[in-house]
Amino acid sequence: MPNQKINVGGQAVIEGVMIRGLNNYVVAVRKNKKIITKKGIIQKKKYNFLKWRFIRGFVNLVEMLIIGIKSLMWSAEQAAPKEEKIGKNEFIFTILVSVGFAILFFIALPYFLTNLIGFTEEKLPILFNIIDGVIRILIFLIYILLISFIKDVKTLFQYHGAEHKAIHCYEKGKKLDVRNVEKFTTLHPRCGTSFLLIVFIVSILVFSLLPSIILRYYPNFSNFNVWLRKGILFPVRILLIPFIAGISYEILKTSDKYQKSLLFKSISMPGLLLQKITTKEPTSKQTEVAIFSLKKLLEIEK
Repeated sequence: MPNQKINVGGQAVIEGVMIRGLNNYVVAVRKNKKIITKKGIIQKKKYNFLKWRFIRGFVNLVEMLIIGIKSLMWSAEQAAPKEEKIGKNEFIFTILVSVGFAILFFIALPYFLTNLIGFTEEKLPILFNIIDGVIRILIFLIYILLISFIKDVKTLFQYHGAEHKAIHCYEKGKKLDVRNVEKFTTLHPRCGTSFLLIVFIVSILVFSLLPSIILRYYPNFSNFNVWLRKGILFPVRILLIPFIAGISYEILKTSDKYQKSLLFKSISMPGLLLQKITTKEPTSKQTEVAIFSLKKLLEIEK
């Protein structure tokens, strides 16, 4: 392998791990006591502006979601008996329903609960969004805690831990074998779990500015009917998600780069603590799958 390391990331899939590099990704799963793999190519970005700071974050997020869904679909096909194979349309429908529920429970529910409590977004934007953000984070934590008791999710979290351990081992320049990989932690500052938490925190700051900006340019906005105001403010929140994702991505990348800095270490800490739920210690066989996926990717990227 070349001496220069490449940036790698990944995610857990059903009975396996997906590892992505600069130009390719590899999914490895254990099936019938064997490890099988599927490789895919990451499409190069056609336009340079998609690589700009604060834009690349949302672009990479969408890219990772597409790769992640493809990887999950393939791993689900390998895990399910032939008579229970999930069709492409059924899987897409499941993803759309999941996105709908995510918007409902993690964006809409905290927003309208904060209104019901009696806080007005236009009058007290900072306090409103702090409470809205705290409710959102609490709902997310409760959700993660509840699903962590499901047997299949526990296994998924073990593979998540195996993915992190393997990446740590590679980044530290150690030989990729089970003995070396098992020495590392299941927590990683560049994890998607940490990214989500940063998104929640950044959204509090961005959404707090929203009413003031609207009132500055449209002073009559406060005279609108309350439901009309909400009908404008809530969709604008959804439209701001790409911008929030872009800021959050830059914070995540910077905090990972400067882990020796007390400031950036503090920024990473909440996400790392949350990973104590979303990652579990893997078995040696699960670790083997993560290593196999990473090694295969490095061979292709070479």
